[in-house]
Amino acid sequence: MTPEPPDSSAGPDDPPPTRHAAADAASVPDDRASGDSAEAPHRHLAHGWQEARQLAFDCATPIPAAPVPLRHALGRTLAEDLRALHDMPHYASSAMDGWAVNGSGPWILAEPGQRLAPHQASPIVTGGLIPAGAKAVLRSESGVIAPDEDGLPVLKLGGGAKPGEPRNGDHIRNAAQEAAAGEVLIKAGAVLNPAHLALAALAGHDELPVLGKPVVRLVLTGSEVVSSGVPEPGEVRDTFGPQLAAVVEMLGGIFAGEVKIGDADAEWLAALEDTDAPAAQAGPAAGDAAEPLPADVVITTGGTGRSGTDHLRRTVAELGGRLLVDGIAMRPGHPAVLAELPDGRFIIGLPGNPLAAMMALSTLGAPLLAALGHGTPPPVTEVPCGTMIDPDPGRTRLMPFRMVYGMASPAQHTGPGMMRGLAAADGVLVVPPHGVQLGEPVPAFALPWGAALPEPAPAKTPAKPATKRAARKPAADGPVDWSGLLG
Repeated sequence: MTPEPPDSSAGPDDPPPTRHAAADAASVPDDRASGDSAEAPHRHLAHGWQEARQLAFDCATPIPAAPVPLRHALGRTLAEDLRALHDMPHYASSAMDGWAVNGSGPWILAEPGQRLAPHQASPIVTGGLIPAGAKAVLRSESGVIAPDEDGLPVLKLGGGAKPGEPRNGDHIRNAAQEAAAGEVLIKAGAVLNPAHLALAALAGHDELPVLGKPVVRLVLTGSEVVSSGVPEPGEVRDTFGPQLAAVVEMLGGIFAGEVKIGDADAEWLAALEDTDAPAAQAGPAAGDAAEPLPADVVITTGGTGRSGTDHLRRTVAELGGRLLVDGIAMRPGHPAVLAELPDGRFIIGLPGNPLAAMMALSTLGAPLLAALGHGTPPPVTEVPCGTMIDPDPGRTRLMPFRMVYGMASPAQHTGPGMMRGLAAADGVLVVPPHGVQLGEPVPAFALPWGAALPEPAPAKTPAKPATKRAARKPAADGPVDWSGLLG
């Protein structure tokens, strides 16, 4: 089997790949090599980029709607109209500190909570229950307690009272003033914000029905990977731990924890067959729930090659799963894998190099998570290319780019093991195998954390040339004829 040549996008300052990444890169044959007939049965035909992306979207069924606690509903999509479970407010209450009163003053003070007869009053605070018989609330600054002719304390209007105060209904929040029981408060399809959650709580709800959203767990692999400090020769720094959980959330998933394993076959098998065990480092969704959420998707890093040290495909086979996408004709990220296990979980196998992994995640993970979460395929638009890109027959190239003077210019530092170019990019070019000419529109997609790409400018209809009026020649003799300037 002819190994794939080194990625042309790598540069001299590309950091050394991990052992997993090196095996991944060496595992995919060059489809342009002729090979003999004996090798043909063993050659792997990778999916095209668009084909793999569409398959990742089509293979998933949206997760059914389910109720979630209020605190977990932020940012989720409401599955059905939300109605008030009771009148809002559900009792008449005071809008001011002061006294609940019946009739005109002066008022005899009554015990709090008892029914008020005419010319009686009782103290009340903001939000307090309006007692039976009360007609209005007198503000605290509008009344004073003073002795009557018999020396008994009574409530009288004070110096801050306005003429005619209090009128019937003053400073009383009537029951159902905001909404009546059964009234629709939030329409289905709304993306829930903090105010929605507060409104739902006021309406008596503890849970909200929301559209399903995929729960994602991460399996980060590699015994040579270190999570802190400057790595020694032979070690590499973990680039997946700091970024993957955040990207999963940006793509519409619920990060539910991660586990780090070494390179042993048994570790892979244990990590992928254990569906509900708490992860070594749990995310917010798992930590707040009474029980860990079962994963809908497991994302692994490394181990997607075909050497003896790469265990992903073998582990999927041992668990009775099937490969849906086994390699993609693209670079970087060609060894990516999408599989499905018998219990319904999807496995996304990312290559070991960080940029290659992010391109694979954009190709397979973004459409898969969108489909599971009732979304639409991530959009691909077109941008004018700011340079000529040579053909690479048989492969789609994904190139981070910057917009420079309205044109997409491929970024530097975009080797499969680099992150500098992606960190500064505005989006990713999807360069077809036949290459791109300068100024030609080329497909592109936005980054999960970036702004949407500008829509292509509509083609302009060529303007009709203005009709030129023939200039009048002056007569050979006599005065000049200026009438042409006035026509």
